Amino acid sequence: MFSKEESRSIRQEFWTSFGKSFPRKWLLYNTKIKGLSFKFHFDTKKALVALDLEDDLDNRIHCWEKLTALQTILFDEYLPDAIYEEEYYLENGKEISRIYVPKEQKVSIHNKNTWQDTMVFFNQTMSQFEAFFEEYKDIIKG
Repeated sequence: MFSKEESRSIRQEFWTSFGKSFPRKWLLYNTKIKGLSFKFHFDTKKALVALDLEDDLDNRIHCWEKLTALQTILFDEYLPDAIYEEEYYLENGKEISRIYVPKEQKVSIHNKNTWQDTMVFFNQTMSQFEAFFEEYKDIIKG
């Protein structure tokens, strides 16, 4: 087991290393659509890349309907392993809508042997998410 400080240090080392290995500006929160953001997640059990809708319910429903209409395109042309969850609960209990792609192999941010594969997964998956978003953002916004 790692202390909280050791764990924080390892997490910081991973994200710094990821930024140096794949130096580019990710879209993340800068989507220009209220409540829609992209996220990387890596902890001691899993890694995933997500598109999150966290706005008020009306806006979430509006965006979700657009994203659902584009589901076949996302699967066929960008991310065949994406998972749509209209009701997704974060660890803090907050309900959001999420489209995500989990890394299938067992990984842990505490295991440096899994870092390189996870970094490549993050880069490839987020690049595909962003390409999809850039192509269809006007529809999603609509």
